[in-house]
Amino acid sequence: MVIVSACLLGVECRYDGKSKPNDELTARLAGDGIVPVCPEQLGGLTTPRPPAQIVGGDGEDVLDGKAKVVNRDGVDVTENYIRGAEQVLKLAQKLGITRAYLKSNSPACGFGMIRRGEDLVEGKGVCAALLHRNGIEVICV
Repeated sequence: MVIVSACLLGVECRYDGKSKPNDELTARLAGDGIVPVCPEQLGGLTTPRPPAQIVGGDGEDVLDGKAKVVNRDGVDVTENYIRGAEQVLKLAQKLGITRAYLKSNSPACGFGMIRRGEDLVEGKGVCAALLHRNGIEVICV
């Protein structure tokens, strides 16, 4: 079984109420048990929602209390992002999942690069960082 960002499977759960379906990934994982997740929704955020970004670092820093996640309206949504990441980790641990395919550039799911405003910067999203810390292989798509 693998975890997959739900938006990559065509679920309209992104901040803008849309999805980013990746048919190649879906075909490659056919036959595997796929557990679709949206950490932002699992953390209690609505869809659609104002876009957010990590301020003061990346997901590792958010988990360490050194950075926060703030949406476009200036609302601190850090706790939602942490709660959602914890729920995804709980699912992975309960189901014995060791690999996650997550949406690139996201403040929740990005791994390697995340979006800060219009720029891409090095870093991990909050969920990706928590999964990685707990030994789950994160593959960004």
